Amino acid sequence: MGFDFQRLQDDFQGLNFNDPGGWPPAPRIAAFVLVLVGVLVAGWLTDWSAQWSTLEQSREKEQQLREGWVSKKRQAVNIDEYRRQLTEINRQLETLVRQLPGKAEMESLLSDINQAGLGRGLEFVFFRPAKDEIREFYAAVPVQISVTGSYHGLGEFASDVARMQRIVTIKNMVLTTATPAQGKKTGASDGRLRLDATAETYRYLEQDELAKQQGAKK
Repeated sequence: MGFDFQRLQDDFQGLNFNDPGGWPPAPRIAAFVLVLVGVLVAGWLTDWSAQWSTLEQSREKEQQLREGWVSKKRQAVNIDEYRRQLTEINRQLETLVRQLPGKAEMESLLSDINQAGLGRGLEFVFFRPAKDEIREFYAAVPVQISVTGSYHGLGEFASDVARMQRIVTIKNMVLTTATPAQGKKTGASDGRLRLDATAETYRYLEQDELAKQQGAKK
């Protein structure tokens, strides 16, 4: 039994579009399929695509919320350990802050740096504290220094400064041969060197300075 293409073709000829109910089965099925496809395409273009996009976004958000929940659950489980770590961090911070002098102690600290140089037989060409540089919760106090002395004396001076209880760093160091004019005490500069550097120390901010700093941020 073969398929009758001629009959199928005849079914689609002479159709009365005012009376689709009288059409043969094949045209009615074809019309139904076309209408169904048209409805699906129109629905997708007008509404379903937006709903699908919203669904995908909701799924992504759900995944993010799940991951956030898992992360918070882990934190809740380890809350005691986090608290212990926070206590240890605060203790270390307090230790570091105690190494920062206040305004009242700065003069004594600068005097200690000066005495460290004199104790090693160095001669200061100049010793100039510069303007404080205010940072977030502390102030940097740079001191421009220039000293002359022996190579070992300069090295021991730097070592003495590094061993001070207060934090002092020496940077921007330039080492040159001292000129005769820079050897006033000895009258000569043979074997003497000149060290130009910045000795930077730090102090904590007073309450009024902290308040000013916070006001500036606001």
